[in-house]
Amino acid sequence: MTESTAGTATGTEDERPPAEGHEATILLERARVEVDPVLRAAVASLPGPLRRITRYHFGWENADGTPATGGSGKAIRPALVLAAASALGGPAARAAAVRAAAAVELVHNFTLLHDDVMDRDTTRRHRPTAWTVFGDADAILAGDALHALALRLLAEDTHPSAPAAVARLADCVVELCAGQQVDTAMEGCAPDEVTLDETLSMAEAKTGALLGCACALGALYADAGTADVEALDAFGREAGLAFQLIDDVIGIWGDPRRTGKPAGADLAARKKSLPVVAALTSGTPEASELAALYAAAPHAGEDLERIALTVERAGGRDWAQAQAADRMARVMQELARAVPDPEAAGGLLSLAEFVTRRTT
Repeated sequence: MTESTAGTATGTEDERPPAEGHEATILLERARVEVDPVLRAAVASLPGPLRRITRYHFGWENADGTPATGGSGKAIRPALVLAAASALGGPAARAAAVRAAAAVELVHNFTLLHDDVMDRDTTRRHRPTAWTVFGDADAILAGDALHALALRLLAEDTHPSAPAAVARLADCVVELCAGQQVDTAMEGCAPDEVTLDETLSMAEAKTGALLGCACALGALYADAGTADVEALDAFGREAGLAFQLIDDVIGIWGDPRRTGKPAGADLAARKKSLPVVAALTSGTPEASELAALYAAAPHAGEDLERIALTVERAGGRDWAQAQAADRMARVMQELARAVPDPEAAGGLLSLAEFVTRRTT
């Protein structure tokens, strides 16, 4: 339901200005330290079998229940909650928003568990996905449990903004589900039946909605006014769409040793990702070639490199990079509306730049 600079959307890690990347890394690590205890306590409240599955999914345990040292994700969404609260309300607001940050991370992982089942992805975070280890039903139910835990965290929160936050998060989950439903329906459409506008709207719902909600929840916990809450929601949505554009590029051209996913997995699954739809609707000779390739049934040993090259020659990769640049320009505009002080806005901007410069 468900990851450049404005001008170099697929730049390498070495191309990131060290100061900016370093600041974002510190923010992400700090968010993980603050949020992890709340996440672990929430997961510990689950019944045994569900607890085991979710601990495995988060990378805290191996499949046999022994402790693991795997990563549990970058903590981008909780970091955005905390950075937004800090930008508008200072340290006290940040401290108050930790439960909300954990709730957003629980929702994010609920969507990952379900997405992996629906997409039949076999690898996440460099290890087998939960459904491949525990089965479809258990993975789905573990995701449902994480969703329930997220809502409970906010429902039990005594902060005055908690009721508005839980309503906003619930609305976001509905939007995420709607986006996923559209995405799934698109997979059954012929290559010429999907428009670029539809795909962009779907991507905003699947990815931008939760990043926007994360920023909005941070603003709510800072007691921000409606205009600032909505501006930060828009900021997160634009960053999320840039994020998805880069994620789709990585899904086609990323290095499996860094992504943890098989090369060309999206192409093998005939996913109508943003670069693919841009290529299909480009009106070029390569668009027709790509449509024919996509219409053929996937099969073992097919030439995925040829399909990737056809997407690139039809302009899909360049379009995605240009769109990421445009979305980052909008990110800057929305952030300036809500947080005009550049120093206060620095954390949010660093996080937005981090997620759209990534290559893994």
